[in-house]
This record gives sequence, structure tokens and C-alpha cells, in this order.
Amino acid sequence: EVQLVESGGGLVQPGGSLRLSCVASGLLFDTYSIAWFRQAPGKEREGVGCMRNRDGSTFLRPSVEDRFTISRDRAKSTVYLQMINLKPEDTAVYYCAAPNKDSLAGSCRYPDFTSWGQGAQVTVTS
Repeated sequence: EVQLVESGGGLVQPGGSLRLSCVASGLLFDTYSIAWFRQAPGKEREGVGCMRNRDGSTFLRPSVEDRFTISRDRAKSTVYLQMINLKPEDTAVYYCAAPNKDSLAGSCRYPDFTSWGQGAQVTVTS
């Protein structure tokens, strides 16, 4: 069974930084992509970025690519979302997710991500 556990959320002032962690288990970490999503109050969930663990490539949505970075620690089966210069509009619940089929393991297409963590709240406010 795939398990994804996020941590690192919190309350931060505009311009601050946070690093979210997603520990993955129940899947072959070096094969499966891990994506980050977020859902702001009253809005639909949106994809933030993806780590393709198969080759280490990363993708970020254009609106955050100058402030967010995705990285990984293969020994810890963990993917990180480093966020700097946070803005109030970054306030959301952040989720990590993975595909649930071997045939989709290497995908970074957001619709292919169907196994979810519990979410981590990020609040940016002065």
C-alpha cells in the first residue's frame, strides 16, 4: 500500500520560506514520480510541480518556478518542496501524490496522480 506523509507546513510571513517533506513508502521510490499539489480555500486543487524519480528531472508550474524548488533524498525516500519568498497567494493545503500504477510510474501528468498524502497547511500572512 502506498503511503505518503507530508510535513513541514506552518505559518510564515510574506517573504518567508518553508520546506515541505514527503516521505514515500509502499512504492519503488527510484521508479515512481512524486508530485506536489496545492488547494487554496475556495479553489480547485492545482499541480505545483513534479519530481520524476526515474531520472531526477523536475518540473514546476511557471507561477512558482522562480521561488520553489523540488529535490529529493533517495536514501530517505523523500521528496522536498523548498519554497522561498512566499506570498499570501501561496496559502493552501499542500499535498504530495504518486501514480498508483506501474505503467504510470514515471509520469508527471497531473491526472495520473491518484495516491495522496494527508496534506500540510501553509499559511502566509502578516
